This record gives sequence, C-alpha cells and structure tokens, in this order.
Amino acid sequence: MQAPANTAVQANTPAAPTVYGVIFAISFCHLLNDMMQSLLPAIYPGLKSDFQLDFGQIGLITLTYQITASILQPLIGLYADRRPTPLALPGGTLFSLAGLLVLSQAHAYPVLLGGAALLGMGSSVFHPESSRVARMASGGKHGLAQSLFQVGGNAGQALGPLAAAVVVVRWGQSSLGFFALLALLSCAILWNVSQWYRHHGLPRLKASHAAHAHSAPPARDATRGILVLLALIFSKYVYLSSLTSYFTFYLIHKFSVSVETAQLHLFVFLGAVAVGTILGGPVGDRIGRKRVIWFSILGTLPFTLLLPHASLFWTAPLTIAIGLILASAFPAIVVFAQELVPGKVGMISGLFFGFSFGMGGIGAAVLGELADHYGIEAVYQLCAFLPLIGLLAAFLPNPKK
Repeated sequence: MQAPANTAVQANTPAAPTVYGVIFAISFCHLLNDMMQSLLPAIYPGLKSDFQLDFGQIGLITLTYQITASILQPLIGLYADRRPTPLALPGGTLFSLAGLLVLSQAHAYPVLLGGAALLGMGSSVFHPESSRVARMASGGKHGLAQSLFQVGGNAGQALGPLAAAVVVVRWGQSSLGFFALLALLSCAILWNVSQWYRHHGLPRLKASHAAHAHSAPPARDATRGILVLLALIFSKYVYLSSLTSYFTFYLIHKFSVSVETAQLHLFVFLGAVAVGTILGGPVGDRIGRKRVIWFSILGTLPFTLLLPHASLFWTAPLTIAIGLILASAFPAIVVFAQELVPGKVGMISGLFFGFSFGMGGIGAAVLGELADHYGIEAVYQLCAFLPLIGLLAAFLPNPKK
C-alpha cells in the first residue's frame, strides 16, 4: 500500500515514535517460534536412545533444519525487499506447526529429517520479515529494537529445553503435537502485525532508507565489512552450536548427571544468552556497534578456554559468562550490516539469520563427527579457540554518523 508522500517525510523526522507494541508483539512471536524450534535439539537425548542414533546422525538432523532455513532466508528477504508481502508473517508459522506435528508422529529417521526441514522453512519466513518489522517500528532506536526482537527468540530457546524436561521427557515424543498449537497463537498475533506493516510500516521504512543512504560507506568497504561480519557469525554460531546441540551429552558424560539436570543447565545457559541479547543492541546505540562486536567475540575467550577444565560447580558460572558476552554481538552485527547496505533490510537480515542457521547446522554436523571419533570433551577443547576469530573486527569500516 502506497502512503502519501508527506507521511514518509513525517516518518523520517525525529518525532516518529518507537512503536513498542509492535516490537513486543514480534518479540513474543519470536519467543513462540524459537521455543518450538528449540524443542528439536532439546529432545535429542530421547531420540538418540529411541532411534538408536549416533552423534553423526544427530548432527545431520540439525544440519537438515539449519540448512533449510539458511538457504531460504536470504532469498525470502531479497524478494521482500522488492515486493513486500506482509501476510508472509502469519503464513510462515504454518510450516512450524506442520513440522512439530510430523516430529510428534515420526517413527523412522527419514521422517525426523522431514519434520526438521519443515521447522527450518518456518524460520526462513519468520526471521527476515520480523527483523524488517523491528526496524520499521524502531523510531531510530535500531539496536534497541533489534535486541528486543531477538531476546524473544533467546527466551524461547531457553524455554524449549525446560519445556522438554517438564513435558516431553515425561509424556514422550507425541507431546510435541501440543506445542504445535502455539503456532496458531503466533499466527493470530502476526496477522495483526501484518496489518500495521502494510498500512504504517512500509512508509516508515522507505523514509529510513532515504535518510541513511548518504551515510553508506563505499561499496568496497561495505563488502569487506559484510565478509568480516560473516566470519564473526561463523565463530559465534559454531561455538553456540557446540553448546545447544551437545552440552547435555557433555554434562551427562563428564559429570554423570541426569537428563533433567543437564536440561536445566542448558536452560540456564540459554537464559544468559537472552540477557546478553537485551544488552547488546542498546549499548551499541550508545557507544558504537563496533566496540560491542570487539568485546562480545574476544571477551568470551578466557571463559571458553577454562570451560573444558572446569568442575561441575564452575561449569555453570562459566557458561553463564559465555552466554552473556557472546550473545551481545548479534544485534550489533545485524544493525551494523543493515547500515552498511541501506535499503536492503530484508536481504541483509535474511543473509545473517540464514548464515547463522547454516553455520550452526554445519557446526553441529562436524562437531558430531568429531565427538564420535575423539569424544565429546575434545569438542569443547577445540571450540575454545573459536573466539580468536574476533580479531578480524579490526578490519570493519567505520560508518559515517
């Protein structure tokens, strides 16, 4: 829907408000979406025993889910930049609903892979479009809006293992069908968001693009910056994959804890990730996103080096510190990239969300093979050095104010 020209001008003025109602709505839907998605790795211990899977097959499930999302997200984002489709938001949730229903009834390994692929398709539609809505509603507070949007996803990822420990471990794989009902709630909320998107969000986004076009760096600097940011995403998400996919196995193997206790440790780590995400965006708005990126990636290094040698008592504090510091990077990285390439919010959001999914999937598959051949503890000894990639942040350009 085209808005009058004066509407776009008004949206570009400092008086354009931050629409917190829309941001909180998509953040809550992000919580529901990622809670449904995180049920998959949360039930891995049960699937491993029920289907007699090895770590390589577990990694392949994650790879199927993550690659499906990573390939489609930038394509959907690019299409939406050219032809915005507000109704894609509620429509995409139906893929997640179908994925959980398939997983709840799966009795063969190929069917598990099919359910994982459907979950990935749901995320591929939700993330780039919702990230676009966060920027539309930000009122200039891009880092804050991105953090609030993303923390919903982090909270959902933290609730997934808790829900699995309370519900799925007790009632089994078929109880995943209950969580599929959450997709219907998300669909209803996103229907209302799509109406705001159509009538108010698009004029605001066009005005924002016009305002920031003059501050974009030269194409060569922008390309270098995007490549550096993708390398940092690789470091962050391969390490996160080691924890989200295999941390429960690591705790059970090394400390002989129960499945429920291991799930609670994973819940605590993911909760720390959620808190770190809240901090990263607004701090980047105030002190500069490049500084946040520097601290977030390199700052985790002492803790990742200590983790493989820590006792059970110190494992929880170390993983909390890792989650808090590492998670602060992603909101800053996404907004930094959006500012490097003005006018391509959907494509950039899809590229970075998709790449993070893909790196998580590839990391899970590779780390699963390493765990099968060298043991689960070797995985964390190797991954401890990944934050050193954060040194590449020195090559990021300095965007104009």
